Amino acid sequence: MYPDFLSDRAGSAFSWESSKFTLENGLGHSDSVYVDEKLVLSKVFANSMRPSNIRPYFYRAKGSFEKDDITITTLITSNRFKVFARLVEKYRGPISVTVHVKDVAEHVEAVLESLRDMYISSQTMMTFVDVHLVVDAFDRQFNTWRNIARLFARTDFVMMLDIDFYPCTDFRSVIRRSSTISDKLYAGRAALVVPAFEYVDFHEGTNYAAFPTKKMDLLHLVNNHRIDMFHASWAPGHNSTDYNHFYSAPSGEVYKVTRYQSAYEPYVIFKKDGPPWCDERFVGYGGNKAACLFEMYLAGVSFYVLADHFIVHQNHLYEENARKNERRRNRKLYADFKEESCLRYLKSYHDLNMLRSDLAENALAECRKLKSVVRAVPKYFQSHTEGVIP
Repeated sequence: MYPDFLSDRAGSAFSWESSKFTLENGLGHSDSVYVDEKLVLSKVFANSMRPSNIRPYFYRAKGSFEKDDITITTLITSNRFKVFARLVEKYRGPISVTVHVKDVAEHVEAVLESLRDMYISSQTMMTFVDVHLVVDAFDRQFNTWRNIARLFARTDFVMMLDIDFYPCTDFRSVIRRSSTISDKLYAGRAALVVPAFEYVDFHEGTNYAAFPTKKMDLLHLVNNHRIDMFHASWAPGHNSTDYNHFYSAPSGEVYKVTRYQSAYEPYVIFKKDGPPWCDERFVGYGGNKAACLFEMYLAGVSFYVLADHFIVHQNHLYEENARKNERRRNRKLYADFKEESCLRYLKSYHDLNMLRSDLAENALAECRKLKSVVRAVPKYFQSHTEGVIP
């Protein structure tokens, strides 16, 4: 199992102090109570595969981050260090990354050596990047890894981004300078979409240095059929972004996604604290990110597209056999997840007497598409027939 230096947990504990409310109204004491870190993390990630060794801040960035900054949260395995280094140098802002290491002693030691070499070789990396280590036997626990990176991010806002995307425009500065946009994020009801593209020619998409950095250059490539929506062959994944609107939108526009559907999985910026976390039962390819965003949508978060900005995929080969098998399993899991989530959110809105509120609009609109849900709880929809949604 884990090498000795990873298994040692001596002295790792959280302190728990009584709140002012507890001290004044309960029987709390001012003394701190210490809770074992391993126990807390096992509860935090209770739906993940086990056993797993999670080491937050295995490397901690030297920089200090302003709270209104945007942390890219992402995940990498040992074969993606090179592409990660590109992202770091391009973004030059806070990044919280989960690094997964296969639990084989020799492999762990080799990966940690490579990780150290990469990290200390870049001043930008040491300034901006927090590394959180996961050592276990389970490949592609994407949602668990996303949650770890988000949990330990040190800013108020995060961007959920896959490592293979290259940020071509400076959306970070624009968002921070705009009180209108940042106010939407602070309210906790908005997720900002940065539209994703990929080159039609596989080899052209591997040359990140030639990617467009201005929208006018991107549009030229689109018009010449050299670039298209990311994964255009699976339109439901991104077409809710409404790329035709994006192409014609005036500079500075931020437009709302009005045709959401449950397979939608854009790359988004949102408030770290508040929106639901990714469901960790999704392991492997298929449905994992869509599930994150589906529950976010049910919770009342709407999607808004930044019409001046975009990211481009750095093409690479996929593990096609694994993708095929894992997608088949996750397709069934996602169908059950949607039904379960709808029932849970509708009950919550009902019990809080909020079914007629605008917070419940997304859930009612989306969940009424599921016949099994409507049959199970018809009163939730009947009580809303005279409400805000026609």
